[in-house]
Amino acid sequence: MERSEVSRQEVHFYLAASELERWCTAAELATQAKIATRTARAYAVKFVKLGLFDVAEVFPAHRYRWSAFAAKRNAAYLRRLTAAAEVFRETHHEAPTP
Repeated sequence: MERSEVSRQEVHFYLAASELERWCTAAELATQAKIATRTARAYAVKFVKLGLFDVAEVFPAHRYRWSAFAAKRNAAYLRRLTAAAEVFRETHHEAPTP
C-alpha cells in the first residue's frame, strides 16, 4: 500500500531535482537536496516509477533527470508535491525565533 503523505525530505528532493538540467546520480541529488544518499536513491526510484524522472541505467551509478513529460505523466502527484512545498515553506516562515 502506498503512503499518501509527502515528507519534508521528499519536498527537498523534488525542489532540488526540478532545478537541475542535467543527468545526476542519486548521490549528487542527495547533496543538492541535503538528504541521505539512500533516501535520495529511494526517491529517485519512486520518481521513475511515477513517471517524473527519466533514468539512464549506466555503470557505475544510474543517472536521473527530470522528465520533460513529467507534468503529463503524473500531474496529480506534481500538484501534491507543489502543495506540500508551499505548506513547508509557510511552516518554515512561521517558526518562532529564539
